Amino acid sequence: MSMPDPLLAHLNPQQLEAVTLPDRHALVLAGAGSGKTRVLTTRIAWLLSQGMVSPAGILAVTFTNKAAREMASRLEALLPLSLRGMWIGTFHGLCNRLLRVHFHDAGLARLFQILDMVDQLAAIKRMLKRLNVDDEKFPPRELQHFINAHKEAGLRPHAVDATDTYTRQRVELYQEYEAQCQRESVVDFAELMLRSFDLLQRNEPIRRHYQQRFRYILVDEFQDTNILQYRWLKLLATDGEAGGAALFCVGDDDQSIYRFRGAEVGNMRDFEREFQVRDIIRLEQNYRSHGNILDAANAIIRHNGERMGKNLWTEQGEGEPIRVFEAFSDTDETRWIVEEIQSLLCDGASRSGMAVLYRSNAQSRVLEHQLFTNGVPYRVHGGLRFFERQEIKHALAYLRLLINPGDDTAFMRVMNFPTRGIGARAQEMLQDTARQWGGSLYDTVPRLSGKPAVSLGRFVHLMETLRRETQTLPLPELIEHILDQSGLRAHYQAEREGQDRLENLDELVRAAESYHLETRASPETLAPPHGLLADFLDHASLEAGERQAGAQEEAVQLMTVHAAKGLEFDIVFLSGLEEELFPHWNSLFESVSGLEEERRLMYVAVTRARERLYLSWAQSRMTRGQVQYNLRSRFFDEIPPELLKPLTPPAHLTHGYGGGHWGGSASRHPSVSALQAPPRPSRELPGGLRIGQNVRHPAFGYGVILAAEGSGKDAKLQINFGDAGVKWLLLSAAKLEAG
Repeated sequence: MSMPDPLLAHLNPQQLEAVTLPDRHALVLAGAGSGKTRVLTTRIAWLLSQGMVSPAGILAVTFTNKAAREMASRLEALLPLSLRGMWIGTFHGLCNRLLRVHFHDAGLARLFQILDMVDQLAAIKRMLKRLNVDDEKFPPRELQHFINAHKEAGLRPHAVDATDTYTRQRVELYQEYEAQCQRESVVDFAELMLRSFDLLQRNEPIRRHYQQRFRYILVDEFQDTNILQYRWLKLLATDGEAGGAALFCVGDDDQSIYRFRGAEVGNMRDFEREFQVRDIIRLEQNYRSHGNILDAANAIIRHNGERMGKNLWTEQGEGEPIRVFEAFSDTDETRWIVEEIQSLLCDGASRSGMAVLYRSNAQSRVLEHQLFTNGVPYRVHGGLRFFERQEIKHALAYLRLLINPGDDTAFMRVMNFPTRGIGARAQEMLQDTARQWGGSLYDTVPRLSGKPAVSLGRFVHLMETLRRETQTLPLPELIEHILDQSGLRAHYQAEREGQDRLENLDELVRAAESYHLETRASPETLAPPHGLLADFLDHASLEAGERQAGAQEEAVQLMTVHAAKGLEFDIVFLSGLEEELFPHWNSLFESVSGLEEERRLMYVAVTRARERLYLSWAQSRMTRGQVQYNLRSRFFDEIPPELLKPLTPPAHLTHGYGGGHWGGSASRHPSVSALQAPPRPSRELPGGLRIGQNVRHPAFGYGVILAAEGSGKDAKLQINFGDAGVKWLLLSAAKLEAG
């Protein structure tokens, strides 16, 4: 009787099937928590131990350096072999390795340098300045996105379809940028991939060499590959004479959440079709979560149409029901979350075993405030704390300069942000003159002459105007005015990926509103608005400087759902489950694919929890100084009611996208009467309408006004029309009647 292979001893039947597949293409659909890393590393170890290939014949591709290091470390523990000849790494790391070996054939200098994203942006800014190009017409960040997006799609400038003048001008700048990089012997991240692909496609001897060398190509997180990465893999795996390498792709189409980075979930279907994949293995046994959590995740993702299909299950039992909390406001929601965290800590839970997840970065501000106020150490994972984010620091610098013109640090931060033509030479001249004179930078400006005096003088005039205009404004309106008139909002609106930053600026106004309400009964409110502003800035500095846990300290984890992918926690709070927040409003204006990606994001969020999951939402949320009334996320209606445990009484649950499983209406949309807003100070809108008021539309029928934005002829209303759905309408064209 033969002894069992110790490499295979701890695999379940599906994992064993995947690890021991014969020499052919395979697609492994690895569900959340199903042991995909074990399968990948054991597959490599098994191939080597069976003598089917040498280490030099394996190419293993991951998406992060951390994953590559973990794979190499596991392999070294499993095998008594030297793995030095094996290529394990990220797409960019492997392409860099290829180009270093074949730099001459790739048209590169021997010691070419790599530009990170910051360096690339600086290079683009230099190019625009050298060419005398208006960087307001061609914002550097937007041009950077344009260049990288086309490179990641495999398109050089000559291949870009430029159907209008503006696109043709951007293509010309793309071409000039490429020429500049070539002259300076530098490559950006996107170029590493594209240059490597070009080399393999153009140079047949080199391509054939690697096609024949790599007999097995293994790819992790295959659902996150973009178009160019998949084409690169196809080049390496296809060898007409020898039959090509065996592609072993591991991924989960239900966890494809990076479309905004160019990820193409359709690559999985294309791979199945183009390589005639016969072996599709589903890893469905989950080793992370209890059954109720998995049943909820399965129920949610089942609503997506374009799936390859699988159903997670576990041997760990059903576990606890999913707890649901409805709050009247986002402040109530975060207060409850922190109180529940403190209760769990008293019961013996660990801080590091708890995570609070949210859809948008801006949501972290109220959470941070509550944790800070209650003395609970926390850590923002995968991002900066609210008051440390770039756009917030810019806004705070304007506010600091407003009340203290002598703040040189604030002056230096914003005098040329957004760009207003104050170059490095002008800044040097200003600092030299200030040192000689012994005054602040602000007070030194009138002592300058020539062009620097003009550009810096305009900035000082702007600050003087803002100081005068904000003397009598309440704190939230003061900050709104600064964000608009300084150009910060317009700057981030021009960025293709500036939505998160704009939401953070809105949240800064929300923070000011909360601070104003908290302190209006105190003596500080008797001081001029700029006095209250000074107190608010002190408050921001204290929150920025304290309570973020050290690297080794036990801390509650805060993060977006995107940042949570790949992580797991004993207890997860998923907050802000409201229509237009999660699913995000961006997705609701797109095709079906946008909503399906939001649903995949919800699936990822739910499957982060091992033992206990909380879902919460707020009936109202402050947005840009206005109370926004919300509908409960449609994702609640996709979870079987028997899996849920409401923590608020049925009478409390009056709003809902689908009426609710626990005491709401059974209709797809709530009745108008069920959506009557709780009493609150109302803002009168043009035409005598108010938020919370019933109205009638000639086409959509009766509805209730939920929110408003804009003013004058640009005013828009968000109205719930029951069966007709929730719609944004231009007030001047809507022909509404009071209901």
